[in-house]
Amino acid sequence: MRRTKSVFWVIGLMIGLLFLPSIVQAPEATCPTFSSFFCKSLHYTGKGMQSWYEDGFMKITGIPYKNLGCKKCHAKSCDRCHAVEKEGKMAFSTQKARSSENCLACHARIKSSIRFDQKMKTPDVHLSAGISCIDCHSADEIHGDGTTYRSMRQPGAVTTSCEKCHKEDGEAPFEAKMKAHRIHRGKLHCEACHVKSNMTCYNCHFSHFLETKKKKAIPMKSFVMLINYQGKVTAGNVMAIVYKERKFIAYVPNFTHSITAEGRRCGDCHNNRAIQLIKKGKRVPVVSFKNGKVVPWKGAVPAVPDKLQWTFFDWKGNKWIPLKTKERELVQFAAFGEPLTTKQLKKLYKKFGK
Repeated sequence: MRRTKSVFWVIGLMIGLLFLPSIVQAPEATCPTFSSFFCKSLHYTGKGMQSWYEDGFMKITGIPYKNLGCKKCHAKSCDRCHAVEKEGKMAFSTQKARSSENCLACHARIKSSIRFDQKMKTPDVHLSAGISCIDCHSADEIHGDGTTYRSMRQPGAVTTSCEKCHKEDGEAPFEAKMKAHRIHRGKLHCEACHVKSNMTCYNCHFSHFLETKKKKAIPMKSFVMLINYQGKVTAGNVMAIVYKERKFIAYVPNFTHSITAEGRRCGDCHNNRAIQLIKKGKRVPVVSFKNGKVVPWKGAVPAVPDKLQWTFFDWKGNKWIPLKTKERELVQFAAFGEPLTTKQLKKLYKKFGK
């Protein structure tokens, strides 16, 4: 009798398991143990976007990250990059994963940056040479190295660097052959001079996104921020967002693929238009509104929030309207970025060589 009850219990359990998916909503897919490295990669976890949001903009929205759709963009399996269809069947492909088009399918800002540069007839020097993403970025960066990083700017997350390929004397990078390299060595990252400008999706209208699920922002690519990262000045960018007339801006180190071989001239940073305004005690109108048009700044701008002025906009009647609220924007320095110091600003006050 006891044995018969056990048999019925096992059968009942099996039937219950068969119908369980229709009764209980299946949990979000978990990463298999055999691919634990990928499970901890930024491509899988999306920790970069999550940590930025939770440390900053969420203070305005109050909406938990788990309730947003941002995380849906991240790759939850190898299929996202490697799956191809062959003769009606799905197959695994390394060739697809190695193509830049595969990367640009998700990295939309870089794709927009490339399009802007091509339109202005100033293409990235690496792209012009036929170099693809995978030629520089390692498998560890893409698949993970077993460490859970919270940002791509966290030391160790991205190991690709200019110095790996560019060596002036065949051995050590940035020796005394170039005056600019000799002067700035140990003080600047290569990007500080060689990034032409950064792609900025300015004034993302978060309220519009929540209502329509469509992104609404102002694309601009005419300025580059100078920001501290790991003790050196590098190229930076901003992320500006508006939600219910509340303003937010994040300053971040940002390497964009808009590289010029010759780099900026001394006067492009030292005692430039932005620096001259700051010297006079004025704020730099990085984004302004003139004659009914949004006007972005052109050139290099120091990441010193108190010295900068940003015009924020609301989306009404199918057009951008400057916000009238006098409340200052909430400022965040993200991705391990830090503002320029007073000492660094004073160096920019002087013309090069004085």
